[in-house]
Formats: sequence, structure tokens, C-alpha cells
Amino acid sequence: MPHLQIDDLQVEVVRKNIRTLRLSVHMPDGRVRVTAPFRTSDATVRELVLARQAWIHKHQATFAAREQLPLLTYVTGEMHLYQGTPHTLRVHPTTSPAKVVLQEPGYLDLHAPLTSTTAQRAQALAHWYRQRLREQLPALLEKWQPVVGVQANAWAIKQMKTRWGTCNIQARRIWLNLELIKRPLPCLEYVVVHELTHLHERYHNAHFWGLMDRFMPDWRQHKAELNRVYLGSAPGPDAC
Repeated sequence: MPHLQIDDLQVEVVRKNIRTLRLSVHMPDGRVRVTAPFRTSDATVRELVLARQAWIHKHQATFAAREQLPLLTYVTGEMHLYQGTPHTLRVHPTTSPAKVVLQEPGYLDLHAPLTSTTAQRAQALAHWYRQRLREQLPALLEKWQPVVGVQANAWAIKQMKTRWGTCNIQARRIWLNLELIKRPLPCLEYVVVHELTHLHERYHNAHFWGLMDRFMPDWRQHKAELNRVYLGSAPGPDAC
């Protein structure tokens, strides 16, 4: 992939059949990328990056300061988050298919065959997380859709590397990141409200944030908490 060295920044340049320049900073290492129309000159890319240099450095510093959790191996004694609360994992041997049970506060019990791999245990826990998030979303939508004054036609859950949520405005469909089930409930609610608000306003402009102030006055607090910890593939601070 072509790169440009612009002052102290190495910038990836991706040229596509698009109309406008797009600048992004990516976790975990603060990598900078500019996506540009095919005929855009290097000089134009350089001008954009220099104009947004302070913004780039701000986000790189945010990523560098973010807490990083240790690599998970899915063994007894390991800590796993569920709705913002650490839970101790207890692994129990079984001859049945792997499953996760939350019976005792503060503990997650993973029943898995002795021969199960780390990947298989991770998959079992991810399946349990998905079930919990799927159970909670209907009530959250029922709560917040009247507040926002819109109705989503559909919603779904998926693992995303760069966004907490996304909204297909034409289809009126919202997608939520599976990682949200690990964060405090108000963080999940913030993303639900954020994506529903996009059904009023496509862009993150003054109108959008004004609507957020009206629907959820304390959204800034929840957004800050949402982005406090880096969870491996967690999105950046403005990626919703």
C-alpha cells in the first residue's frame, strides 16, 4: 500500500472510486490512513493531513494512553467482563458441548471438554455473550425508540473492529458490536441512542450532537466510559 511521509507521520494512501477525501486514525498503534479519489494528487493529501495534524496527534495520544487488557487464554482464574463488571472464569471438564453459565455473582462457569482448544472456549463464551445481548436489545429499543422518535426496521449483532455500531439509513437497520455486552449498560444504551439518532441525521454534525443532547443529556459521560479501555478490537472514540 502506498505511503507518504508527512512531517512526523507515515500516512497510508488508498485511492478508490469515491468523491471526497477521508482521513482516519486506527487502533491500536495510531496508524493514519487517507482514502482519496483516484485522481487526487499527493499534494492534496499532504494538505489535508497537515491541516488535521493536531487532530491526528490527539487521537494517537488517546489510543496510547488507553488501558489494554491481557491476552485471554480462557483458563480458570482469568477475569472476563460482563456489563462492566469483572467475572472470574471457572472452567469445568465435561463430555457435553461447551457452554457458559452465570449462576453465582462474580463468576462465569465455562463447561468444556478437556480437549477443547482456546479458540473453542473463546467461541463458547462469545456465543453466551451474543445470547445475553440479543435478550437485552428488544427492551432497550422499546425504551429508547419513543424517546428518539424513530423506529428501526431491524437490528443485528456482529463483531466489528472499528465501530461500536452502525446504521443503514435506507433500510432503517442498526448493527451493534458484540463487545458492547462487556461494557456497562449505559454504554450500550448510548450506542443504541446514537444509532437511532442517525435515522434523523446521517452525519456527525452540530445537528446530530444537538439531537443527542436532547435525547440523552449525559451521553458524553457514557461515551468516555465506553472508550476508556482497549479490548483488543475495540473501536476508536468517534467510531459509531
